[in-house]
Amino acid sequence: MPLEVFRPRWSPEPLHGSVVLEKDKVVIADSVARAAGVRLGMKRGGVLTLSPDTEMHERDFARERAVQRDVGIALMRFSPEVTLLDEATMVVEVGASLRLFGGLLALCREAKALLATLGLTARISAAPTGQGAWLLARYAKGHGARRVLKLSTLEQRLASLPMVAVPEVRQFADWFSGLGCETIADIRRLPRAGLQRRCGEHLLDSLDRAFGTAPELFDWLELPPTFSARIEMPDRLEHADGAVFGAHRLIVQLCGWLCAKQLAVSAVRLSLEHERGRDAIEPTSIDIALGEPTWREEHLLRLLKERLHRIELTAPVIALRLDASKVESAAPASDTLFPEPGGSKEDHARLLELLVARLGEDNVLRPAPSADHRPEVANSWVPVTQTAKPVVIPEGLPRPTWMLDTPVRLLMRQHRPFYGSPLRMVSPGERIEAGWFDGELVTRDYFVAQADDQSCYWIYRERVSSRDAEEDQRWFLHGLFG
Repeated sequence: MPLEVFRPRWSPEPLHGSVVLEKDKVVIADSVARAAGVRLGMKRGGVLTLSPDTEMHERDFARERAVQRDVGIALMRFSPEVTLLDEATMVVEVGASLRLFGGLLALCREAKALLATLGLTARISAAPTGQGAWLLARYAKGHGARRVLKLSTLEQRLASLPMVAVPEVRQFADWFSGLGCETIADIRRLPRAGLQRRCGEHLLDSLDRAFGTAPELFDWLELPPTFSARIEMPDRLEHADGAVFGAHRLIVQLCGWLCAKQLAVSAVRLSLEHERGRDAIEPTSIDIALGEPTWREEHLLRLLKERLHRIELTAPVIALRLDASKVESAAPASDTLFPEPGGSKEDHARLLELLVARLGEDNVLRPAPSADHRPEVANSWVPVTQTAKPVVIPEGLPRPTWMLDTPVRLLMRQHRPFYGSPLRMVSPGERIEAGWFDGELVTRDYFVAQADDQSCYWIYRERVSSRDAEEDQRWFLHGLFG
């Protein structure tokens, strides 16, 4: 089955050149430094002589390993079987994922886009064996030469690679050169018994694994039971919008973790950490609750963008932390033949979450009827994210589509309520008498009234006692029917 090999490297290059030093010698130099004459193996003094403005960084193996692990977690969106190898190499078993992602080329494009989001580039290869894919990624030239699907083609491509491509060969490179060997094919033509006695069994095992004649065993990356990732900013951020790029990197890792665990997240927290010191302040937290659990990168990123756009920082940001506050098992994709008209339930939930993130929780409301006969009490609105107990609404009673916050007193003409035109009753009366228990007693008789233009209204009259019967009855408009 094809395997993908990713060899990430940092892509941004400073204007003045940059090099990485190990034991005071250059091990990595970017194109700007190389153009100034800097070469691998050069000492610090030589670099300063040729290019005084070159930025020099000490190699940090712990940080490299941490970045490699972060990349491995993000790549788990393509397959849960990811292993970290030496020389900044990762192997991902994608044989079962090719059809899901639309083929090998489409999968490679998605992988490159993912690594670009993390601020990295990579050389990607594909081969029926992991060791073979590793060798192709390291030494094969050209995209076509690095991607093969058949063992016979892989054997041809590997045979022409230089012999030093195999790590186990390098310590015997001088001896093989003395025998006239230059490529892997030259080494394979030598007697196996002699090679085993002279070089040991590890060299032959490595070649056999690469060519598919021996099984491969990998230590697959193990994931933590909970997700929490942190990233430090390259510079202090004065505005929250500048944290979008870093938040995107964390979301990519989260989605890889969710896919590998077959989980979906329903609540996340993004913490904006400020400068430390004597006057340090607490991190600014952004909590996002989702109506429907998701594992989709685009939706989570859009929600975080909307929230970051609305935040004013109280202090500069130096680091970001993303925590999956609440996760649950991912629901399988719908297997219906035809899509739901107007979008699925998940589409509706994503729209509401986006509106909440953009407008604020208090500005996106939903109806929450309560068990009360008084319309102004029963007809309440709450934030869409707030849960409410279900209420049984009586059937058969007319209720308008739009309720007025404050009833409007109607004029009386010829002893009939008037609203644009005289109103006539088209329904029997509904008596509502409630509120004695909280000091807000109402006694009303409601009717559905119709105007001359056939518009229907919900009106009521106040009940009066017998001693006040001489007074004119007061009518009020309380709702409008659609």
